[in-house]
Amino acid sequence: MIYHHLYKNFAKREQVTVGLIGAGAYGTAIVTQDPYTPRMTVAAVADLSLAAARGAYDKAGFDPALLVECDTVEAAEAAIAAGKRVYTDRCDIIAGIKALDMVCESTGTPEASARYAVDAIRQGKHVAMITKDCDVTIGPILKKMAREAGVVYTPVDGDQHGLLIQLYEWAKSVGLTVLSGGKATDGEFVYDRAAGTVRIKTDKKIHAPAVEVIEVAEEDRPWMEMIPEGRSEEYIAHRKRILARLPQPGAYDLCEMTVAANYTGLAPAVDTLIHAPLRITEIPVAYATTALGGIFMNPGTLDLATCLRAPDESGLGGGVFLVVRCDNAYSNHVLTTKGQIANYDDSTAVIYRPYHLCGVETSSTILVAGLLGLDTGSDDFLPRYDLVKVAARDIAAGEVFGNDHSQQLTGRIVPAQPVAPGNAACAHLLTGNRARIAIPAGTLITYDMVEEPAGSLLWKLRRLQDKTFLA
Repeated sequence: MIYHHLYKNFAKREQVTVGLIGAGAYGTAIVTQDPYTPRMTVAAVADLSLAAARGAYDKAGFDPALLVECDTVEAAEAAIAAGKRVYTDRCDIIAGIKALDMVCESTGTPEASARYAVDAIRQGKHVAMITKDCDVTIGPILKKMAREAGVVYTPVDGDQHGLLIQLYEWAKSVGLTVLSGGKATDGEFVYDRAAGTVRIKTDKKIHAPAVEVIEVAEEDRPWMEMIPEGRSEEYIAHRKRILARLPQPGAYDLCEMTVAANYTGLAPAVDTLIHAPLRITEIPVAYATTALGGIFMNPGTLDLATCLRAPDESGLGGGVFLVVRCDNAYSNHVLTTKGQIANYDDSTAVIYRPYHLCGVETSSTILVAGLLGLDTGSDDFLPRYDLVKVAARDIAAGEVFGNDHSQQLTGRIVPAQPVAPGNAACAHLLTGNRARIAIPAGTLITYDMVEEPAGSLLWKLRRLQDKTFLA
């Protein structure tokens, strides 16, 4: 990496001073890396829970004497000028603190996220958007607003969509043809051949009727072996049947993939994504185009993979991947014979990053934005696709729609449509709002089925985005 050379030779300031809004697990990791990250200072942390805001600094090991609770912009500015670190439950004051160069928005709440991002942009702050629920809904218009204001709006290193965008941009920059790209789900399917079992390795709660471990019937075990040449569709279909009782990817996975699609132009083959259970060695076999022995009709396809591995094998670590080739025969020979994992005829290879470090590595995005005035996404962020929702069960009139972790709804990725009756509703314009009518299970949620909240900035910005990009 050449970041340190860029910072040394081209930085516009010596230090980036950051305000964090939302001290959950992700945001806290940004703070705990502060003492070890040159040029970055997290000077203010806000959360609706004052204890959580203070707790981020406590976990980072800061001297309690340096920590000051503030509830006004003026008090926060005075504390920071005196060398203190500010914590607060007044999230609305962060953007107004003049000492801050950048706001990291990590609330996870799309309406609040929209408000804090707009406030930061208007007050000349760069914005690192961690709340993907907001980014997938109105990210392109926020990026346009930031550009016009002379500040940066960026996805982040550490989140999978941000890392996939960067991997894709790198591949294009060196002339690779991208056949497919995607991310690994956080859970991995660990196959114990001797026991004939598959167990999911995950840190997420397992919701019934899903189970943690299944036994693979004797007659099904051949489908768990390496996919033979030319049989990817068949093997994937059988594996999905065999593993169906284990936890499957959620709408939160599709949310990240929708953001990645809007940044890169990679396109889903089907609206639910295929999300095949694959070994790393099978990704270049299965996730290539049909012309090269894979399952996708077109190059540039976006999808998920759940890593299938033995207990003693390494996995994808929730990382990201591309299936690529070189269109020059000599270059492709180099690509597929120098240690990369290729398909059967060496016409494709997988390039993957087997980790995503969440807030631990987000400092690279913060420093690129704050020191260089650049983002770590791409220039071509457009509302190509929407994440939308389907009722997983009957929903009563007046019932509140849940978020991407709710078992009430499932996700789909579809071409973006403007806010209008009959059009599929963008998923996070539903979150926290009420059903206007009773909705039977299996129904795609449309805008006329949801009560629009009065005075919503999120809805207002979404309409502006529609007018700007979809008119």
